[in-house]
Amino acid sequence: MKNAFFKYILALLLFGSNGIVASYIDLSSYEIVLLRTLIGSILPISIFLLGRGKFGFYKNKKDFLFLAVSGIAMGTSWMFLYEAYAQIGVSIASLCYYCGPVIVMILSPLLFKEKLTSAKIVGFLAVLIGIFLVNGFGAIVANRFGLLCGLASAIMYAFMVIFNKKATAITGLENSVLQLFIAFATVAVLVGFKQGFDIDIPADSILPIIILGLLNTGIGCYLYFSSIGKISVQTVAICGYLEPLSAVLFSVIFLREKLLPVQIIGAAMIIGGAIVGECVKPKNNHLTQ
Repeated sequence: MKNAFFKYILALLLFGSNGIVASYIDLSSYEIVLLRTLIGSILPISIFLLGRGKFGFYKNKKDFLFLAVSGIAMGTSWMFLYEAYAQIGVSIASLCYYCGPVIVMILSPLLFKEKLTSAKIVGFLAVLIGIFLVNGFGAIVANRFGLLCGLASAIMYAFMVIFNKKATAITGLENSVLQLFIAFATVAVLVGFKQGFDIDIPADSILPIIILGLLNTGIGCYLYFSSIGKISVQTVAICGYLEPLSAVLFSVIFLREKLLPVQIIGAAMIIGGAIVGECVKPKNNHLTQ
């Protein structure tokens, strides 16, 4: 459980650096997502085949269906998110996107029979307030299409986590391979219909594309999907807010963006809320029958 938790945290930190790496790529958001999923899926597939891994998903058709839905949701979520970035800006789009864990937490007692403890509720409320403080409330959004894209990315995020959690028979590297490949296929279809595949990649964008694909996506997704099945959905939802927090911190460190006092308070609430939600356990559990 501890090993899975630390793998999950490392994956979130890698995902949090996506914006830093992507800032060095001179391509459209759709092209970045396409190349990210393409390169990201190549790495786990290569490792799986070189390690003589054997696919067993065909033996569990129901679980594979769940995983397929999760992969489609992941690819679609990224497409909606990057479009929202372009339409309404990163801060408001992020606020919309990170409604996804809210949806997951609300549904987890119904879908996974997980108890919603008072500590998790308090922790969740803390990170929710913190994420608003970190990103800022923003102006009233006039671009309804951009707002809808942001909300759609949140819904797809929730589908991704929920259906991946249901694919209990497909775990580890096989899970990552199938998830990423299906996400890539989904993005490829969408990009093909939108603009085709004639992509001119500048020379100075090649290295950051490789880093974004291999490290942030390939290794990051392996760590993520090999760990979320071993920790509770509510822990996934609460600690998932460390991703946008790390994104803000990385932007301050590497891009020298300013962090306002209210954002520092928000960062503290996110960390504190995640710790409370994860570490505080109900008292007198040994008396419960």
